[in-house]
Amino acid sequence: MADEEARPHPHIYLQGMGARQGYTAYQAGGDGGSGPPQRDRAAHANALTQALTQVVQQGETILANRDADVAAGEKGFYVEFTLPVGQADIVDKLENRRGRFPIELVNVHPAEEGLVSATVFVPEKQKDYYLKKIAAYRDGDTVRQKTLDDGSVEEIRKPKNQRLVASIETARLAVARSFYTDQADLFPAPGVEAWWEVWVRKGTKGSFDKAAHALGMATREHSLEFAERDVVVAKGTPEQLGRVIANTDSVAELRLARDTPSLYMGMDGAEQRTWSADLADRLVPLDGDVPAVCLLDSGTTIGHPLIAPYLLPADQQAFDAAWNVEDVSAQGHGGHGTQMSGTLLYGDLMEVLDGAGPVIVRHRLESVKILPDHGANDPDLYGAITAQAIARAEIAAPNRPRAICLAVTSLGDHGRGRPSAWSAKLDAITFGRDEVQRFIAVAAGNIREAIVAADYPARNDTMPIESPAQAWNALTVGAYTERTLISDPTYAGWNALGAAGDIMPRSRTSVSWIREWPLKPDVVFEGGNIGHDPATGQGDHVDDLALLTTYRTMAERPFTTTGDTSAATALAARMAAQIMAEKPALWPETVRGLIVHSAEWTPAMRAHQGVIGKPALVRRYGFGVPSLVRALGSLDHDVAIVNEDEIVPFKMKAGTAVTDELAVHQLPWPRVALLALDPATLVQLRVTLSYFIEPNPGERGLSRRHVYASHGLRFDLKHADDSLDTFLRRRTSEAGARPPRRAAADTGWAVGPQLRHRGSLHADIWEGTATELAARDAIIVYPTGGWWRENVAQGHVGEAVRYSLIASIRAAPGTEMYTEVTAQVAPKVAIGI
Repeated sequence: MADEEARPHPHIYLQGMGARQGYTAYQAGGDGGSGPPQRDRAAHANALTQALTQVVQQGETILANRDADVAAGEKGFYVEFTLPVGQADIVDKLENRRGRFPIELVNVHPAEEGLVSATVFVPEKQKDYYLKKIAAYRDGDTVRQKTLDDGSVEEIRKPKNQRLVASIETARLAVARSFYTDQADLFPAPGVEAWWEVWVRKGTKGSFDKAAHALGMATREHSLEFAERDVVVAKGTPEQLGRVIANTDSVAELRLARDTPSLYMGMDGAEQRTWSADLADRLVPLDGDVPAVCLLDSGTTIGHPLIAPYLLPADQQAFDAAWNVEDVSAQGHGGHGTQMSGTLLYGDLMEVLDGAGPVIVRHRLESVKILPDHGANDPDLYGAITAQAIARAEIAAPNRPRAICLAVTSLGDHGRGRPSAWSAKLDAITFGRDEVQRFIAVAAGNIREAIVAADYPARNDTMPIESPAQAWNALTVGAYTERTLISDPTYAGWNALGAAGDIMPRSRTSVSWIREWPLKPDVVFEGGNIGHDPATGQGDHVDDLALLTTYRTMAERPFTTTGDTSAATALAARMAAQIMAEKPALWPETVRGLIVHSAEWTPAMRAHQGVIGKPALVRRYGFGVPSLVRALGSLDHDVAIVNEDEIVPFKMKAGTAVTDELAVHQLPWPRVALLALDPATLVQLRVTLSYFIEPNPGERGLSRRHVYASHGLRFDLKHADDSLDTFLRRRTSEAGARPPRRAAADTGWAVGPQLRHRGSLHADIWEGTATELAARDAIIVYPTGGWWRENVAQGHVGEAVRYSLIASIRAAPGTEMYTEVTAQVAPKVAIGI
């Protein structure tokens, strides 16, 4: 009963006019919503009657063909309804709890943009329940009388069951995916086995166990019991779960279990080595030149069978040639590098250990040890150590694309966002005065003190990001969590402290920074969670809430757990390497931009905005959780343009440095598709501008020529009521750092220009009508001031700088835009001011 997952389009690269001119057309998933449409009563009732009649017929066929060896529990079938997001609060009306054969709502989750899916279990005795509701809606009215001011009586009539029936878009027989409430792009393909969290209806676990056993599905010994649900862990294909659903009344919800780390951590070393050997046998050798992740940490264990295939001896180095390159330190950081190595290569090992097929890793590992085995480096030298460590890797393989991963931070506040010597060095390394630009992912830092449940998440906002994560050009990575299930009986009675989709309890933020400094972190990745003991109020590490990874001493055991912002940063660097493996020619600025552009705030994050405000939302969560599928894939209803280009920000005029160029990007929006939509249909436009600045650190007062950044870039979107000529004349007439004057405020932005224009990465989301967006078909990128312009003696006026501009549309499903965009590509125009 598993339906097939939509496959994304690959990138389509189209060449533009200039040497560096190029657009990438791609698309990604998104969400949206609208209120319930106005219904033609009879037509809507007839359409729903037709759909539900088919559902009942299919349900009767399933019941007639139940497998006696599998079947258990009450006879019935599941129906999946779709409703507009704005009407999601009426899903409870789908239930009918009265009588001997109650209809139960089993799960609700987002469906396509603007819709939610609600699945109900319908007992055989109640199979005609919804058909009767619809017939009453079509044929009957409720009548009430209202006495008017003049004493007369007015009769008010409305259809029976109107609120329920008018809100239903359609209905179908539920399939396995109807019960799936986890990350959509991870749903296993047909025939692929996976470990599932199966949430079963109370009192039906026995039915599930019987069916699973009959179908040969493996199940875990432990289960969890809640008021209305039991949770079991089982291994099977979507088709097997479909047979369970067809033959029992048990399943309420499906999530990917991916096992739990405590399962492996409970094994002895020999058992762990068996699992490790099985995975090592399934690893596919690297094919030719591939990108690398360069890890700057405590070294790594090259002899580990899960690391050795991807780490050449020449790529295992140390900052100090006298140091042991292995991860052998007995100090607090010992083992950290090997833990990071496993995450950089595989993500969470749980996701690959339980499989049976080949495992393909498309990037290799480089390890440069920057932490000594004894004592400590001088903190003042970490900038130099970082630069020299990166140089060692580049000398060994100068032409290899690489993502640099740094999850080592320095204690202390460091001026609430003020650059440190270390962070400024990262900005210099990434900017690439040596003509090599670099991608660096750096951890935001962890709260090291004891975690108290009562302080979460407010304490995260008072613990500032650590050095060198205030670097403007680096991708600063915080941690969030989706891990809330504790199955280890050792921690019976414990809860997960962090809410699903919310900030990881140890992750630091920039909420307390001075407002002028960049918005950090840029994004958040999975960092595990903290267990909470209600008896003490204290939080602590629990293996079930962590990520499984590699351990440094293979003779002892091959696996351990990891988490916090270190694990999150490893996942970010891994994603960067995966993007580079797909398109190795992309600039580091673009790789950073794609990661941020693919990020979305979770519902749990958005729920805080009304309390903490928009600035704190971005400074706590960055721009949200990235998705490799959104960064590289595309769907017909979502299309984006990526441009890598250069601009000369400043020139000399009459002995003074002034603004030189701005860039105009005419966007090949799918006007036909957009204008064909209902005029009131809302669409989203995402814009991300990513570039690197050259730093000029130091506390030398507020003189403009002593600013930190070499230059700034900004973007501006053409108004719908502007012609392109008017748009350009307004911008060029000002020729300065001030934003363009407008007749009316440019509303509809999620972040807004007053907040987004901090640092060297600017991202925002505009929402408006499809008609308006069709006319907003141009973006300008223009320079603002910096020390290059203010300090002309340094001789940088006239230099060109690079940038990456990404713009994408999200529309309702069924809106095919991809083909129209690829048929037209607008050139970029550089204009002197």
